[in-house]
Amino acid sequence: MARPCRDWRRPYNRAMYKSKFPSELDQPTLSEVDGVRYLHFNTEWVQGAMRIKTPAELVLEYTSQMMAWLLFLEPPKDEAIGMFGLGAGSLARFCAKHTRAPLLAVEWNPRVTAACHMFFRLPGENRLRVEHADAAEWAADPLNAGRCPVLMVDLYDASAQGPVRDSVKFYRDCRRVLGEVGVVAVNLFGRHESFGKNIDNLSKAFDDRIVLLPEIDAGNQIVLAFSGPRLAVTPADLLARAEVVESQYGLPARRWARSLTRHAVDGILHF
Repeated sequence: MARPCRDWRRPYNRAMYKSKFPSELDQPTLSEVDGVRYLHFNTEWVQGAMRIKTPAELVLEYTSQMMAWLLFLEPPKDEAIGMFGLGAGSLARFCAKHTRAPLLAVEWNPRVTAACHMFFRLPGENRLRVEHADAAEWAADPLNAGRCPVLMVDLYDASAQGPVRDSVKFYRDCRRVLGEVGVVAVNLFGRHESFGKNIDNLSKAFDDRIVLLPEIDAGNQIVLAFSGPRLAVTPADLLARAEVVESQYGLPARRWARSLTRHAVDGILHF
């Protein structure tokens, strides 16, 4: 979920989808501006984007920041990279191109999935599994504990009034989904009244082991939350890892790392 873009009011053919759907307010609509296709929920708010000529590119800055877990973890090989909220499939396309990990998305709205297949080049079932469910119920299911050592959470509806799932219990359940070691990345609106509540709840769920990346111009702010043994690294080590991530994935990882070095205590960063 990101701030509005211009020229958004062009719905795709709704007649194709007649099945009952969670909310008519969350009807997917499309717009295209300067070679970028955007997904909306029948409002000007942007739910995702794809550059038509380079579909695996992360167009929206906040989606790049959602990948900041790469500073701390290598992509899993056998376990899945998890996504709560499919959006326009941006993170799924990027991860399908740049990792070999199985991909798992939990999306409550089947019409979003259908729109992604039709208009946003969603990866095939051999790489991406989409489970249609409420993310809170899915995370609370004991069968899903330990399924995803990486979990990216981006849960907004048409109203854009903060994440639709944000309780302490929900974030604790997200932590259980990670298993013994993992990182959750959460997309928040830094200037929204929901921000403080989410920071408090994430802090409680993850024993205060959270860090905030810088707020971007659109107002999004990404939070990383950690589970597993506590990490203690030097700024130099983090910057060295960032150079590897930037070279391998084409992400602005050094910028992220520099923003985190200010948290060093006696020359050590604790996560």
